Amino acid sequence: MRPSLPTLTRLCQRLALTCLTPLMVACSPVTMINRLTPTETYTFSGDIAYGSAPREALDIYRPIASTRRRPPPDGAPVVVFFYGGSWTSGNRAMYRFVGEALAARGIVTVIADYRLYPEVRYPDFLRDNARAVAWTAQHIAHWGGNPHQIYLMGHSAGAYNAAMLALDPRWLHAVGLRRADLAGWIGLAGPYDFLPITDRDVQPVFHFPDYPADCMPIDYVHDARVPRTFLGAARVDSLVNPQRNTVQLARALKADGAQVTLDLYPGVNHETLIGSFATPLRWMSPVLDDVVDFVHDAPGPTTAAALATTP
Repeated sequence: MRPSLPTLTRLCQRLALTCLTPLMVACSPVTMINRLTPTETYTFSGDIAYGSAPREALDIYRPIASTRRRPPPDGAPVVVFFYGGSWTSGNRAMYRFVGEALAARGIVTVIADYRLYPEVRYPDFLRDNARAVAWTAQHIAHWGGNPHQIYLMGHSAGAYNAAMLALDPRWLHAVGLRRADLAGWIGLAGPYDFLPITDRDVQPVFHFPDYPADCMPIDYVHDARVPRTFLGAARVDSLVNPQRNTVQLARALKADGAQVTLDLYPGVNHETLIGSFATPLRWMSPVLDDVVDFVHDAPGPTTAAALATTP
């Protein structure tokens, strides 16, 4: 679940050499991708606190009028994105390319940091994620978002986080929300059934060897109230097995009546699946288009109740 980005590194090195930009050659792959990301397709608001801890902060990417498909009368749909990194690494600034990709297609995008191991273990990072969602439900209308059209989205460990909030009612309930208050959720290359944990870096995050009961998303599929779901993964993923995780979860949810879209993508791996959201790598897979279509093709608000919450 820790993105090593080896393939992404090679692709970015080729891009840098092609562009003959010496400065880029010295950059990390993510820094290089973000430098190649357009800046004129969104409006940025950053470093907004949703809690009291230093890492309880988020950034907002808003569409500009010229990039919207159509001016939505009740505000644009909203995606709250949780990044991966084995619950031990990562920061929201790394994923500007995700914020731009979605905002440029008319989606208000919230990218939230959350506390990581060793500062916290399971389930504290889920509590952070839930607070970020509650903040979004309360305040996103001020940034042009529709609080009745909130989607959760995550990649890798972040997809686990999104899955747990969407499937296990405890976390949203604790901040005054219900799963029915979500328009849907999107999991990309997520680990949804990975006990026993073999990755030594991840083991202490989940209290190895005393794993908490019901800490896997697969434990919560037997519930017809699951929000509308999009599950995507690389067809071949050596880091998170797509058959055991993505395909198994999709089949289990469908068997219990959930509305699920499943896509397995050739030509990408665990890292480049999310990397293909970036402008120079979009040729690698249509995952961005598929996610955008999933969000914009929503049948309508899942609840008429106002999302007035107190994080």
